Amino acid sequence: MKNLITDVDSIKIGNAHDANVKTGVTIILPDAPTLCAVDVRGGGPGTRETDALSADGSVTHVHAIVLAGGSVYGLEAASSIANILGAKRIGYEVVPAPVPVSPIVPAAILFDNANGGDKNWGETPPFAALGKQALENADIDFKLGKAGAGYGATAGLYPGGLGSASERVGDITVSALIAANPVGSPYMPGSDCFWAWDCEVGGEYGGRKPPADYKPAPARDTKLEFLRSPGASTVIGVVATDAKLSSAELRRIAIMAQDGIALAVRPSHTPMDGDTLFAVSTEDKPVAGSRPAVISKLGGAAARVVARALARGVYAASQ
Repeated sequence: MKNLITDVDSIKIGNAHDANVKTGVTIILPDAPTLCAVDVRGGGPGTRETDALSADGSVTHVHAIVLAGGSVYGLEAASSIANILGAKRIGYEVVPAPVPVSPIVPAAILFDNANGGDKNWGETPPFAALGKQALENADIDFKLGKAGAGYGATAGLYPGGLGSASERVGDITVSALIAANPVGSPYMPGSDCFWAWDCEVGGEYGGRKPPADYKPAPARDTKLEFLRSPGASTVIGVVATDAKLSSAELRRIAIMAQDGIALAVRPSHTPMDGDTLFAVSTEDKPVAGSRPAVISKLGGAAARVVARALARGVYAASQ
């Protein structure tokens, strides 16, 4: 176990960034079409193909997932990746060639356009090129912190970042990849202790504990002090498991995984966030016993790995 989302076999992660623009792209690339569900909780999401993954949608499996900075411009990364996959005939084949296949590449974006980078890109945003680079970089090992979609992120008034974590539930693996750019703060007010301190495993984000004299206080280190419009921040990410699940069961895990954001950031799911979590399953491990009970355990683990991945990404970005 590497404590990464790639602890679920058959998944690779690719990152790319532009240091001048201060933004980046991350791709989640499965070896084969992968069962996928999504849950959107923020009030200002920026997404692609999430409606197709809804309970009454017609899509159940995806060929890749993209997380990107750049707000609406970042969605272009998913288009460039879909173009490349399509050229390789990776996608749903509705009718034989030469009719193009249809790669399913859902995406979610975060707002990092006010972070001081050079956003004067005119009619040529960098995200198509970054998407291509991220696809080329896909591997089982990848950088955390200031990397990929988390490169230009901010968490409250602190550097945000890309984080990952994993957990075993019996012989089933549950893992997460999070790009942390929330309105809220990841730290307990007046301290350097993460809200998610009680979820930490092995000192993965510093092993900090609440001060002995800690008293609850209003947070003064959130973006609420200066943000006034929706869609200006978000937490986006992917939860992965190898459990063999139905679409409905996987959707429940995506819903429960959102609790991890609330464990790690306060406030969370605000009107100004676009909190969006995808959940994927490689369907490799059978589920034994009471399915509602097992799904409850897996959903609880999903919330924990989301909280840990978020705090780990922020911690890594500050090192």
